[in-house]
Amino acid sequence: MTTWVEHPEGGRERGPRGVARAWVEVLVRPRRFFRNGVAPGDQAPGLVFAVVVAVAYSTGLFAFTPDRIPSFAGGPAVSALLGLALVALLLAPAVLHLTAAIQTVLLLVGVRDRRGISETVQVVAYAAAPCVLAGLPSLGLRFVCTAYGAALLVVGLSEVHDVSPRRALAVGALPAAFLFGYAFGGWTAFEHVLRLAGLI
Repeated sequence: MTTWVEHPEGGRERGPRGVARAWVEVLVRPRRFFRNGVAPGDQAPGLVFAVVVAVAYSTGLFAFTPDRIPSFAGGPAVSALLGLALVALLLAPAVLHLTAAIQTVLLLVGVRDRRGISETVQVVAYAAAPCVLAGLPSLGLRFVCTAYGAALLVVGLSEVHDVSPRRALAVGALPAAFLFGYAFGGWTAFEHVLRLAGLI
């Protein structure tokens, strides 16, 4: 799941500059990004990208919603640092690969000709790009970020696995609901938006 290809064909650039470029490209030109930036077996840059997004999201939560900081010995500052380390080393990789596993099973059921697991992991990782900002103290912004992330997942599945947007939506709905609705708090934000609109 964490294979690092030294010289991938069409894979992502490494390092902080590569992460920054990937973030901009997937937000601005998602179809081109998923078409050219996802390579077989080149999961490590995607994993690093997902960890960066998760840490940025958690940093926003901890900074603006202190009651979200887990309680460890040493006070709030130490607890926040330990919490971020836990996110980076355990939670982000686990959620990424669980989501990718769910997505892979649905692709096996719903798509006859598809690319490999590695490419699916990368699609899930890069689709989370908007959630860098989802931890800021605005449920409206969180809703936009998570909805855009779900849309990016559908676009990525469509481009990488060469299926119609409708089929990509059908096989991607459950993983999107888990990742963006639950893990990144999109359902709470969605309820807030509906409440503001007077619909609930």
